[in-house]
Amino acid sequence: MQTRSISVTEAARKFSDCVNRARYQGVTFILHRNGVPVARIVPEGPKQPALAHEVPAASEGERVAVDSARSTPARSLW
Repeated sequence: MQTRSISVTEAARKFSDCVNRARYQGVTFILHRNGVPVARIVPEGPKQPALAHEVPAASEGERVAVDSARSTPARSLW
């Protein structure tokens, strides 16, 4: 696994590239502000697809939100 140190400013300018490199190349980024490490972008690791019995049941509030979203007609953004 490769590790790179970059400034917070550079990470902000190239955020998508940093995320893609972390995901597909396994690169870990250490973000520095004024020379002090403040954050990391690290690869998540391989995820296994969730099986139906492993997915938590939706709460009542989540079911209501989903049901109301389904009943709302789609609107054009233009």
